[in-house]
Amino acid sequence: MRDFNGPDEDEDELSVTAPKTWATGAPAVVHALQYALGQTSPKRTALTLLNINQAKGFDCPGCAWPEPAPGKRHRNEYCENGAKHISDEATSRRVTAEFFRRYSVDELSRKSDYWLNQQGRLTEPMVLREGATHYEPIGWDEALDVLAGELRALDHPDEALFYTSGRLANEPAFLLQLFVRAYGTNNLPDCSNMCHESSGSALNETLGIGKGNVSLDDLYNADLIFVVGQNPGTNHPRMLSALEETKRRGGHIVAVNPLPEAGLLRFKHPQKARGIVGRGTDIADQFLQIRLGGDLALFQALNLLLLEAEDKEPGTVLDRDFIESHTTGYDGFAEHIRETSWDAVLEATGLSRDEIEQVHERVLASRSVIVCWAMGLTQHKHGVPTIREIVNFLLLRGNIGRPGAGVCPVRGHSNVQGDRTMGIWERMPQPFLDRLGREFRFTAPTKHGLDSVDSIRAMLDGRAKLFVGVAGNFVRATPDSDATERALRNCRLTAHISTKLNRSHAVCGRTALILPTLGRSDRDVQAGGEQFMTVEDSMSEVHATRGRLAPASAHLLSEVSIISRLARKVLGPGPDIPWAEFEADYDLVRDRIARVVDGFEDFNERVRRPGGIRLPNPVNERVFRTPAGKAVLTVNDFTMLRAPEGHLVLQTLRSHDQWNTIPYAMDDRYRGIKGSRRVVLVNRGDLADLGLADGGLVDLVSVWTDGSERRAEGFRVVAYPTPRGSAAAYYPETNVLVPLDSVADISNTPTSKSVIVRLEPAADRTPARHEHVAG
Repeated sequence: MRDFNGPDEDEDELSVTAPKTWATGAPAVVHALQYALGQTSPKRTALTLLNINQAKGFDCPGCAWPEPAPGKRHRNEYCENGAKHISDEATSRRVTAEFFRRYSVDELSRKSDYWLNQQGRLTEPMVLREGATHYEPIGWDEALDVLAGELRALDHPDEALFYTSGRLANEPAFLLQLFVRAYGTNNLPDCSNMCHESSGSALNETLGIGKGNVSLDDLYNADLIFVVGQNPGTNHPRMLSALEETKRRGGHIVAVNPLPEAGLLRFKHPQKARGIVGRGTDIADQFLQIRLGGDLALFQALNLLLLEAEDKEPGTVLDRDFIESHTTGYDGFAEHIRETSWDAVLEATGLSRDEIEQVHERVLASRSVIVCWAMGLTQHKHGVPTIREIVNFLLLRGNIGRPGAGVCPVRGHSNVQGDRTMGIWERMPQPFLDRLGREFRFTAPTKHGLDSVDSIRAMLDGRAKLFVGVAGNFVRATPDSDATERALRNCRLTAHISTKLNRSHAVCGRTALILPTLGRSDRDVQAGGEQFMTVEDSMSEVHATRGRLAPASAHLLSEVSIISRLARKVLGPGPDIPWAEFEADYDLVRDRIARVVDGFEDFNERVRRPGGIRLPNPVNERVFRTPAGKAVLTVNDFTMLRAPEGHLVLQTLRSHDQWNTIPYAMDDRYRGIKGSRRVVLVNRGDLADLGLADGGLVDLVSVWTDGSERRAEGFRVVAYPTPRGSAAAYYPETNVLVPLDSVADISNTPTSKSVIVRLEPAADRTPARHEHVAG
């Protein structure tokens, strides 16, 4: 099929309507089908949608929200964005050698993310040789020889980086980290570094495990659920079905977000009559429109109110038995919280005391409480303290380790949690490394590797010389766009194992490789027969995923094959690892996983059962693997982000028609934005104070404590119901505004939700796509 030549990002035809006050319903079905049928045939669309998220089908490569148990899940167990995401992978469009002869790398670098993605599936290995202007075809054996030769030629294994996104399934993830560690480095940055690393840091410190502890049944049966810094209607819409069930069973929901997100206001379930012809279900019983970064102050205020309520009626508010038996640090925590200033809380949150006290009354009336969150909390400088304060809030009333209660970090990519479980982390604990080394008879390196941000720094200064990206779009997922692109161009070789074209393929080292792989929906047939793989969702459920579609090209290899063949070429007669056997039969990989990774005993047998397995979580047994052997109540200093006069605090976010870094359209239907992504959402009162007109053209200029400034040009101002002092714009277009050095304390996560900006009026011109750094 010929390449797509549809609209590009430069065709700016912005129109704005009022934001929606409900999500999903019949329009979501229509939009999903329109997108699917625009990508492929009705027959292939039907085959795709009937197999997604089914027990004998394939897992959605989109978000990591869990499916109900087999027998309880719908025949159409997917959401609008999931249908678009799998249709995007199942597209009939193809990127062939002729395409790369037609377009130079320089031409591709000037195309938008939308246009690049719409070209279709990659079909054969390609190489950009040193000094060349165009990619050209290369055979698999030669391509892997090129990559292996460069890896062997490095002075030290730490000069290589191996980046992973959450699309990678468990079996290739396990083999990748095994290969990388047998090669001699822990340089395994991943997309978690940019999103939920703050969650893992906070939860490991306080509870002894970096995952959430709740299940779907817990959500259904909770008395009260907080949904904080999260937009389920766009980022994981099937969560709305779970929240609807919570409401049906009498539970209550508090939404805490700077923007009024449609899905948290009202949900119209597209698979039920009330969602098509009825009004649907009101989701949030209370909506707190909080200022950016004010969540720490909110939970400190709630904790203060709990302590004061206990003072008035001792023994009736706090779970004293739980605190004394299962926690440590209460006295220091309580002393600190009692110093909380209400004036500071109200300034930081933008809320009234009445609003916060109303939430407090809901907490007192609830025996079981869950707090869910996403990147609205993690991507702040004080992201880790904020999540630690949420843990404090739950510990005070024993809302950890009992039904209907706990912590729920909602992961945004299908197997990002599973990849971490399999060892994709630059700082895996020593017991895991010891078990890995014993199983495969080698000594795994113990020196911590580089995360995503530090990997960029290492490429910039020449300490890292080779980059391998396994799935994902590193260039557009990372902060400081200019620095990231300079870093990759500074490498001797860049290689990407990918299903589709993206901007990372156009930002190349001196030599570059594109290694095309099977998608989640493609059949995977090896010497040992047809294979399946496994994934882990946000709630630690591990289940099988089996591709059902004919592969996009006969030249594609699975990720297991690519990693296994590369390892044989690089390691030679090194550690006695049966790479060829692993490639032929993935059961053999799972046998080794069962011997190395906690909770995977009898993996092959158990995962074949309908619904798979749920990994054990010691927190649910009230076992806390912290140094103290107990859950830790922490002291977290109050923090408030203040913008200078004439400035705003900006958060970057996704549009509705977007998955991770890739937009599927120029629209954001629920927010009323159509025809352009280069918009900035600003409170109408702030526009008046700044002397800006709704619809005016501005440049976004971020300012930093070191005196540097970063500029993203040509954004239309849209008056929008944001909190005063807070603004919002889409990423990856605004990633340029976030420097490498602006990261969360402890987790090193980019602070993409707390960017201080000024809006400078710009000449009325076509918005530019090229951002730059000044200062």
